[in-house]
Amino acid sequence: MADQSKPDKRERREQRHRGDQDFAFRALRAGEIMSLSEIEARVIPRMRGARYIGSTFDRDSAVYTLKFMREASVIWIDVDGRSGRIIGR
Repeated sequence: MADQSKPDKRERREQRHRGDQDFAFRALRAGEIMSLSEIEARVIPRMRGARYIGSTFDRDSAVYTLKFMREASVIWIDVDGRSGRIIGR
């Protein structure tokens, strides 16, 4: 019988996501990172021909990952949340 007190993989992922969102909110309020809308305004215009499909935020690195779709390819753009600089593609 499984231990019902331990969160499963999906629950742990959801908890992590909520924690990342809380961290991003606090860091934004403190002026430590840029808002997602500021990041999107910098990156989306550069991705001509691609459809924006969403984003994630990693609190450990303060990196936003913006996801785009172009034809059958998914493109991930990593952006430093502090500077707004694209750091990976």
